[in-house]
Amino acid sequence: MTFRENANIGAGRASRRGGGGGGMAVGGGLGALLLALVVMLFGGDPGAILGGGQQTPSSAENVDLAECTSGADANENRDCRVKGAMLSLEQYWTQTYERAEPTQAIIFSGAVDTQCGQASSQVGPFYCPVDETIYLDTGFFDQLEGQLGADGGTLGEMYVIAHEYGHHIQNYTGALRASQQGEQGPESGAVRVELQADCFAGAWVANASTTGDQLLVAPTQEEIRSALSAAAAVGDDSIQERMQGQVTPHTWTHGSSEQRMGWFMRGYESGEANQCDVLNAASVDDY
Repeated sequence: MTFRENANIGAGRASRRGGGGGGMAVGGGLGALLLALVVMLFGGDPGAILGGGQQTPSSAENVDLAECTSGADANENRDCRVKGAMLSLEQYWTQTYERAEPTQAIIFSGAVDTQCGQASSQVGPFYCPVDETIYLDTGFFDQLEGQLGADGGTLGEMYVIAHEYGHHIQNYTGALRASQQGEQGPESGAVRVELQADCFAGAWVANASTTGDQLLVAPTQEEIRSALSAAAAVGDDSIQERMQGQVTPHTWTHGSSEQRMGWFMRGYESGEANQCDVLNAASVDDY
């Protein structure tokens, strides 16, 4: 999805946490990658692998992305795209769910200290409900396309950010608690929470070009396909097939590729976040 060239994204709540070393954690390689993929990259509890690496966390100082001021910047630069997406999401959710305070995104490299603990880049993008902040290493987008098989594209990247913002909304509605019930499996609370965040992402996409300052141009069908490709790439079945050669639904925590695409499209086609009540659906396949 493309930003309007002259859009003002200066107020976007995103910053870069400076310092820190990048690269794979000591003891990384396939084992660490498997562990990270089990966490499933979106919305997983970073506590599951905190302390698993030996990377130096980025310094605690957050640096404003002052160079990111326009839609043209967002179209050309990933960090700026995060900032622009955060502003668009804030404008949408401020209008849609007024009780939720805006959240922020912190871009880091290598490892980061959060109020949920220390996490490495191998966790993938995640939301910490304690400090109500989204954390991501934008290098994940290369992994999403390269190792996980997504098509790439800017809307695929912004889908990731919108999904994490959805967890922030769930933190306010109380839905996020369902992911902490210790259950796994295709109908579990954890799966339902993740699919609702996908649906929320779709609802934002449907409204982004008409909400607030109208920072974005309406998506093309090709861009929608890129978002669906990203959603499919991080389905439990797709991850398991790639990494272990078999699918084990009883261990699912995020839903299948079809379910993730289906709920994203439920949000996109309805354009209504109130159509995303996955938690009370008779089945997660009812999209």
